[in-house]
Amino acid sequence: MAAPQIKGNIVDSDQVLVEEKGCASVLTLNRPRQLNALSSEMILKMLKLFTAYEEDPTVKLLIMKGKGRAFCAGGDVSAVARSATEGHWTNGANFFWNEYILNYIIATYRKPQVSILNGIVMGGGAGVSIHGRFRVATEKSVFAMPETALGLFPDVGASYFLSRLPGYFGEFVGLTGARLEGAEMLACGLATHFVPSTRLDLLEESLVRAESSDPFTICRIIDQFSERMPVREKSAYNRMDIIDRCFSKRTTEEILAALEQEAVHGSDEWILASIASLKKASPISLKITLRSIREGRTQQIGQCLIREYRWEPPRLDLIEDDMVDKYFSKVDDAVWEDLKLPGRHNSNFLSKL
Repeated sequence: MAAPQIKGNIVDSDQVLVEEKGCASVLTLNRPRQLNALSSEMILKMLKLFTAYEEDPTVKLLIMKGKGRAFCAGGDVSAVARSATEGHWTNGANFFWNEYILNYIIATYRKPQVSILNGIVMGGGAGVSIHGRFRVATEKSVFAMPETALGLFPDVGASYFLSRLPGYFGEFVGLTGARLEGAEMLACGLATHFVPSTRLDLLEESLVRAESSDPFTICRIIDQFSERMPVREKSAYNRMDIIDRCFSKRTTEEILAALEQEAVHGSDEWILASIASLKKASPISLKITLRSIREGRTQQIGQCLIREYRWEPPRLDLIEDDMVDKYFSKVDDAVWEDLKLPGRHNSNFLSKL
């Protein structure tokens, strides 16, 4: 199996804490003041750890969690943005290169990964958890992909996992940046289990004692602590008929018009919030996001990551299709290098969702 091509020097960092507990390795994201936003150092350290653990027969299970009130609120793109404004675009390219390689390794990993999503999970935080086999939500979980409001688009393989949510729920989540609670994450498949936060310590102890890498064994253990959590009555997930009717439209303009038509006949809070979010979001981001999710439905995780790696008009109707096309084409730059994914045993793995 080919080793991943990493861009940058790996340094030891206390931003990711490592505990060896029996046959399990527990990784704790440790930037609580920054809501555990992923820095270059964190990504590089996790790349090193995941690569080493996969070949280490003494490590059977990986458990990931975050310190404080967030699992991970995304990638720390402030440094990337600063370097880009100074003309150093390669720093940002290297950051995303390493992040996407990590996402791909997690998506094709041969050993079980249990992510404890006890808090905020956004952007890059989804990339290091949703691609893993087990995702445990709690009553404190808050999930979102807020990129369109920031002039970006949901990346880290989001076009893969959002496109595989029920109906057109992925388009709804990706375009509006809607926040989902733990129960909603479980209902739509972003989470595999719901465990009350008060039982997480006992869950971790049981997983460590099992000393097993068998996914069925791990699943049975988590099942023992899991609860069925009903989705709130006013949740958008309970109105999938409206979601599918509106977000199945071909263009973002048609989606917005369909939502406004629904608002005429009713005043569901989530519909009005969705309209407001779409009107505030970056127009080009909305169009790229919609096309990215639609293309993701027919692509494997590796294809999605390579495409997402290739990346301002004021109104939707001023954006021509050829303006969007360029974000989905190969980059015409002699210095540019397309994302190169490492060879993996599970390279044809379809989905852990």
